[in-house]
Amino acid sequence: MQNLLFSLNATMPVFFVMVVGYLLGQIGFLPPAFCKAADKLCFKVTLPVMLFLDMGSVDILHDFQPRFVLFCFAATLVGILAVWAGAKRFLKDKALVGEFVQAGYRSSAAVLGVAFIQNIYGNAGMAPLMILGSVPLFNIFAVLILMMESPLQRSTPNAGQLLRGVATNPILLGIIFGTVYALLPFTLPQMVTKTMSSLASLTTPLSLLSIGASFEGTKAIQKLGPTVAAAFIKTVGLAAVFLPCAVALGFRDEELVALLIMLGSPTTPSAYVMSKNMGHEGVLTSSCIALTTLLSALTLTGWIFLLRCGGYL
Repeated sequence: MQNLLFSLNATMPVFFVMVVGYLLGQIGFLPPAFCKAADKLCFKVTLPVMLFLDMGSVDILHDFQPRFVLFCFAATLVGILAVWAGAKRFLKDKALVGEFVQAGYRSSAAVLGVAFIQNIYGNAGMAPLMILGSVPLFNIFAVLILMMESPLQRSTPNAGQLLRGVATNPILLGIIFGTVYALLPFTLPQMVTKTMSSLASLTTPLSLLSIGASFEGTKAIQKLGPTVAAAFIKTVGLAAVFLPCAVALGFRDEELVALLIMLGSPTTPSAYVMSKNMGHEGVLTSSCIALTTLLSALTLTGWIFLLRCGGYL
């Protein structure tokens, strides 16, 4: 019950902010022009800054555990490729492939993950190393998949176009600069980090308000099947495949909870920002964010219950 209450407290405010955005959009307080500007601001400024701070906070030199990071990397890579292959094979509307894949694998590892782990163990535990092993891949593949599967892309982009798209993407630049910063022997002045933290803190609420204000119920209902399928993969499917593998390899306690967040937490709101800014409609992504946020309070609690019953936590 305690874990369920915490899960509800962690996820329901996210959903409620989307509802507030929807209501404000319906009365014209958040017009489409606001949503377009908010999405652009998050994509080009606040989200890269947030990822810079997330990566910069990882003590790579002292806390690095190669076996755990490698498993996070491998599980993320295999999961993404499997979801992508399945979507290409089974999804009827090929224009939805990019959104479906991103919504199906990309977790709120940094947004909800650290808070969730701190509630259980009192500290961030293995979350920074999980972020190091998964978040760069989350974003690199999001850029590649959204570029290659864009409905606006009339032909498959060549290697040069893909490389240019990756090299100039604000999200990836934030991760790269943050990783380099984490390796440097000095820190930025406090006034700089506080300014950056203020900008980064805008990302989630601004994204959620835009998601709510832009929500189109009729279109969302038309995409209910893919939405449910992607939400199932995100909250149940990936965890059901990779958590038993992690247990078999001997991972326990903080390691398993960090992996659970990586695999089974709700679709991150930044997925909507990226899909909208890279030529996709965004309806499927916003629907998945809402549905996985609602489901995750139950599914995360259920996974923790199963792991505890098995004696792994």
